[in-house]
Amino acid sequence: MANKIGIIGDGHVGCTVAHQLIISGLVDDLVLIDMNKGKVNADAIDFEDSMANLPYHVNITVNDYSALKDADIVVSTLGKISLETKGDRFAELKYNKEQLKPITDSIKKSGFNGILIVISNPVDAITSLYQQLTGLPKQHVIGTGTLLDTARMQKVVAKKFDVDPRSVSGFNLGEHGNSQFTAWSTVKVLEQPITKLAKDKSWKLEDLNDEIKFGGQQVFKGKHYTNYGVAAAAVRLIQSILNDSRTELPVSSYQAKYGTYMSYPSIVGRDGIVQSIDLPLTDEEEKQLKASAETIKAKSEA
Repeated sequence: MANKIGIIGDGHVGCTVAHQLIISGLVDDLVLIDMNKGKVNADAIDFEDSMANLPYHVNITVNDYSALKDADIVVSTLGKISLETKGDRFAELKYNKEQLKPITDSIKKSGFNGILIVISNPVDAITSLYQQLTGLPKQHVIGTGTLLDTARMQKVVAKKFDVDPRSVSGFNLGEHGNSQFTAWSTVKVLEQPITKLAKDKSWKLEDLNDEIKFGGQQVFKGKHYTNYGVAAAAVRLIQSILNDSRTELPVSSYQAKYGTYMSYPSIVGRDGIVQSIDLPLTDEEEKQLKASAETIKAKSEA
């Protein structure tokens, strides 16, 4: 069965997601939508120019919302990262909020009834707004959330122990923003609890927190945007949905207990969020999670 994916927003992140999808063979039909007609048409032509040298063929449609009707997944990457100041992703909220109504109206008009993935910042608030404005079921509207923050944690820990990041498990939870945190009680390296390993080596796990939390700012300072890390996170989420792999991922989903969208591990498959997970967090981590939820709600309403 052919996979059809729409991407709304063809900026640094949108075109990187598109490129990864094209070269991975995950997409058969790709719909690219952006207000910058020159840029999105140029990217479509550039992608088509690459087809003869790729192992896969992809049919590309540009700026046609009606083509989303039978899409399996629509990805929102709209945003203006230049508005972010000192790593505050909520700086984009006002701008992105204003862009949403015409986009969600167009999505609804198309008859789209698949899974909506949100990368746009502040991702927890924007994911919630997308769900409200489209009327799609909550389990079908998912933000990339701390899937990227978790990958940054895996990278930092892996370098500390000189192993592959995929040999590190565990989660960063809460807001994809400054109130997110590493739930160290969930982290293992080569199946050993990191809390025990750090104690044995007299390391303080807290010393790694800033490098994990502010890793994106280092990238931003160097090139004024981030794209590869978050695109890889989005494509992993897309693959879990298309393959119905039922993978445990720390994505932004609606957490009824806290009354907000935020990141917490969920089982992801063809029907979006197919199962919730209950982590045995420490009391301190539970407090941090609750505080992060309150931060998201307070800033979203501001």
